[in-house]
Amino acid sequence: MTGFDSRALAGKSAFVAGGTSGINLEIALMFAEQGAKVAVLSRSEEKVKSAVAQLEQNGGPALGFAADVRDYPAVEKAIHGAAEAFGPLDIVVSGAAGNFLCAACKMSPNAFKSVVDIDLLGTFNVLRSAYDVVRKPGAAMINISAPQSTEPHWGQAHVSAAKAGVDMLTRSLALEWGPEGIRVNAIVPGPTEGTEGMARLAPTAEIRTFIEGMVPLRRFGTKREIANLAVFLAGPGAAYMTGAILYCDGGQVLVGSRPKPPGM
Repeated sequence: MTGFDSRALAGKSAFVAGGTSGINLEIALMFAEQGAKVAVLSRSEEKVKSAVAQLEQNGGPALGFAADVRDYPAVEKAIHGAAEAFGPLDIVVSGAAGNFLCAACKMSPNAFKSVVDIDLLGTFNVLRSAYDVVRKPGAAMINISAPQSTEPHWGQAHVSAAKAGVDMLTRSLALEWGPEGIRVNAIVPGPTEGTEGMARLAPTAEIRTFIEGMVPLRRFGTKREIANLAVFLAGPGAAYMTGAILYCDGGQVLVGSRPKPPGM
């Protein structure tokens, strides 16, 4: 259930990069439920096919593209293909991300670069290639950031650097593209149930309990709760919001820098 009127995004067209799993798939599914035509992109052809089938069940029509967000020509081809099928894009979500736990002193330069390229360069590639085919005025762009962008986490130097860049890119593009009527905002999810990221960051019950203790609401969020915020940002209720970095984290950001977790 959501707090939105049924079919709140009827007639809209949306593109969700990384939209075949986790939070991003949930966002894509909710967009479809609310009446939007949805295209998704990820590297896995198998995941793309599965996501498109789920989207069609949730409302359709849907499209899928297999591409790596680090490959600008491939991303551009996918986004322009979605626009050719659906018309000018009303909503663009950049959510592809990479993550793993590793102390900086043990991390290879290639590992660091990989995460920065997926998270930061990938976000630029998605938004830049979408710029030419979004509705002006009226487009809503949404980046998926992370709490590591403002608060250092143990074993997360690579993600902190990448997501800090995503936050500033969000604000910079909101400034530059605002006069054309394009809104650019970001969502910062807290620890969220059923995601690959949390499976990596909280692989044991001990670490999960530790993380829950750092959240004022004392629980993990749900993918649906993050998707609710994405629907709001994409819709008319957020028509005067741009450049905002919005936390949906149970208050975790209020705690500040984290103690060293068990096992690190």
